[in-house]
Amino acid sequence: MSRAEELAARLTAALGDKVTVDDSYGQLTADVPAGRWVDALTAARDELGYGYFDWLSGVDELDQGFSVVVHLWSLPAREHLLVRTTLPREAATLATATGVYPGANWHERETFEMFGIEFAGHPNLIPLLLPDGFEGNPLRKDFMLAARAAKAWPGAKEPGESDHDVGRAAPGRRRTLPPGVPDSQTWGPHPPSPPPVEAVEIAEATEVADGVDPEAGPAADDTGGTRS
Repeated sequence: MSRAEELAARLTAALGDKVTVDDSYGQLTADVPAGRWVDALTAARDELGYGYFDWLSGVDELDQGFSVVVHLWSLPAREHLLVRTTLPREAATLATATGVYPGANWHERETFEMFGIEFAGHPNLIPLLLPDGFEGNPLRKDFMLAARAAKAWPGAKEPGESDHDVGRAAPGRRRTLPPGVPDSQTWGPHPPSPPPVEAVEIAEATEVADGVDPEAGPAADDTGGTRS
């Protein structure tokens, strides 16, 4: 009997025949009904030895609803198990796993705000990462990204490069330097600065007083050259 068959038999004995266990590419995955979610996690911890909670998250399956997955680890067997269930999109509610694995607390809060999945019985189901007043669930596949709403997607790269920016001049990009390279404007030798406006005005006034037109350019001398 393979390890997957052994786990399937033990979970089926504890939860019923609606549990399936698959071993793909060395990854053990147990699919359980949503109504037996807490029972499945309890059996995985107490009967199968998966006492270490790794992480929990969700997956947007579009028309199929949402998948909730939890990754567990058995320290004695040095073995990983993925437990998964599926929720309908219209009623995405699942019992909290915090009573079995307290470490699921923050993971369920993140999944709640990112996917909109409710975890019934959670002790403090409030947003964890998003700012106050944020609307929507960013990891749902129907969530509209702000960048996609502002300009055509895909294809538009910079203002002036898309169809709706025809006639506008594309702004120049700010030049960036490689890491560790100082800006030449603030470090090292600098190019000579232009003379102040006052100095230029004084020089032009002096040339006019000497009978030299500052806009006429260099004057020719008697030898055919130029003098300043």
